[in-house]
Amino acid sequence: MNLVWKLVAVMALIVPIAAQAESLSEDRVKELVLEAIRENPEIVLEAVQIIEQREQQRQAEAAATVLSDNRDLLENDPNAPVLGNPEGDVTVVEFFDYNCPYCRRVKPYIEALLEEDPNVRLVYREWPILGDGSVFAARAALASREQGKYEEFHWALMGMAGRAEEASVIQVAEQVGLDIAQLRRDMEAPEIDAHIAASMELSRALGFNGTPSFVIGDALVPGVIEADQMIQLAEEARAAGQ
Repeated sequence: MNLVWKLVAVMALIVPIAAQAESLSEDRVKELVLEAIRENPEIVLEAVQIIEQREQQRQAEAAATVLSDNRDLLENDPNAPVLGNPEGDVTVVEFFDYNCPYCRRVKPYIEALLEEDPNVRLVYREWPILGDGSVFAARAALASREQGKYEEFHWALMGMAGRAEEASVIQVAEQVGLDIAQLRRDMEAPEIDAHIAASMELSRALGFNGTPSFVIGDALVPGVIEADQMIQLAEEARAAGQ
């Protein structure tokens, strides 16, 4: 459906003549639309608002369906790191990249959430989208699980100065006491490929286009969330039984 017919379809709610539009030629439809606009120019704004509202509703419904279909994978993937309380009654999922400055900005807010609410499960989806350094960092972080140091290594990478690149990631790994030879071997495990691939698929399905992005209950929240908002969303999800 081209723009003219989209506008006509919406204007059928506003302009009585448009109700007959489908039985008219496109040229005649254009004439009627232009006449209506000349007489009532404010209907253009109304039409645009209705189109936007309908599109937002369509996107919200599509996202809700995707979220429902993928909630178990999002919240209970055994191949995703979990921080906070593993038995918590509310799950916060964060998609992030170690080279994302906004993800680093969110770090203290995440820490405040975990401190304020001891019943939050924090599920991390490593989503390395900012270059080879990000991919190396994500693979190293996921591999550190084999040595029981994911949480320590994660916070250290999030707090590092400068970009995460191979040399700087290895330096941080040494600082937290990781066996580097084992780490490099474990970085090639198929489970790491599977985690990153799942993050890519889930983020695309949910309509996320950047980091950080959060799923908290039924809320899909792209971008920076401050501590108070995180705490509020977690409380709302708990009250809704999510």
